[in-house]
Amino acid sequence: MKSSELFEDAKTMMPGGVSSPVRAIQPYPFYTARGHGPYLTTVDGDELIDCCMGYGPLVLGHAHQAVREAIETQVTEGWLYGTPCPQELNLARRVIDDHPSIEMVRFVSSGSEATMAAIRLARAATGRQEIIKIEGGFHGAHDAVLVKAGSGATTMGVPDSAGIVPDLVKHTRQVAYNDLEGLDAVLSSSEDIAALIIEPVMGNVGPVLPEKGYLQEVRRLTREHDALLIFDEVITGYRLGIGGAQNYFGVTPDLTTLGKIIGGGLPVGAFGGRKDLMEQVAPQGPVYQAGTFSGNPLTMAAGTAALGWLHDHPEIYPHLDEGTRAIGEACEDAHAGGSFVRIGSMYKYFFRPEPPQNYTEAKESDTTRFRTFWEKMLAHGVFLPPSQFETEFISAAHTDEIIEHIADRYRTCLSS
Repeated sequence: MKSSELFEDAKTMMPGGVSSPVRAIQPYPFYTARGHGPYLTTVDGDELIDCCMGYGPLVLGHAHQAVREAIETQVTEGWLYGTPCPQELNLARRVIDDHPSIEMVRFVSSGSEATMAAIRLARAATGRQEIIKIEGGFHGAHDAVLVKAGSGATTMGVPDSAGIVPDLVKHTRQVAYNDLEGLDAVLSSSEDIAALIIEPVMGNVGPVLPEKGYLQEVRRLTREHDALLIFDEVITGYRLGIGGAQNYFGVTPDLTTLGKIIGGGLPVGAFGGRKDLMEQVAPQGPVYQAGTFSGNPLTMAAGTAALGWLHDHPEIYPHLDEGTRAIGEACEDAHAGGSFVRIGSMYKYFFRPEPPQNYTEAKESDTTRFRTFWEKMLAHGVFLPPSQFETEFISAAHTDEIIEHIADRYRTCLSS
């Protein structure tokens, strides 16, 4: 069946015909038959260069040999036990060794679950109720953080979805990214703030990058007000190098959430931090967290293989950095009036004159122009995330030749 036919069938069985809203491309999404290296092959027979990479997890590319072999080996031994398994120790040791801020870690099944548990832990550890999140920051689809972007530093939480009881988010405060004055104002306004949760690099509206010294001051301010600092590194973890954004920028959070890459492309999440905090998680402490698929041996094996490969090939990070630099140069050549933002293997072309510094500025981008550009890129065989507000990625499977081809397509499609 063709993609159009599959979508018509899907709409009769699934809301909007998809399992996640961003996939609801109009008039219909393409359906993937196979992922291999840097490519997706659709059921319609098209081969596309993938610059979405599963929205970030596939830093090694699709069906990477090391990960595939680890999965094949593990699957012969079983893929769900409901008991502890040696594989989770292997991945835990790797994560802890790579992050000086993480002394203990708990594996879960998604990034959303990780951020939910980290916030619960922060509230329990501090005895406080309120949290701060960054306007436009995405930390999963659970109630405490599914909050509309506000208009000022002291904006109180308003639900961003039907079905969320307003009382559940009234303790969620918001500030703009890169706004230290606003953050200081919120922290100073209440002695009941348990934590700030922040993407060190905003990934779901960007990337939007921190101004020089911003994250260091965030760390100083949260410490000054006895609020915990939670780095949401579900996207940036192992994307910006071993140790993620906290190593890249030299900032030590109290708690860290991880996901995506640490599972090698299989469902995963994790939260970790200082030992005195993590020892409060059940069964050692009073903060309850549990999950049937937590520490799943298949995911643990895949994640260990992926992170092991990254350790064995440190040259990949400079390669990825040079790759996005080349794409950026092609965008500059096009003189299309927009702005290109990149960090490591994360990048985006914004249809606004200057790189955005926060969510409000990102939302000023011309989404109509982006849609036209996206369609042109797809017609030229390059698949980008179908939103102006989703980061693009390249992977270890994107060779110099493929990156040059991507850059040329940017130059062509922005110029036409």
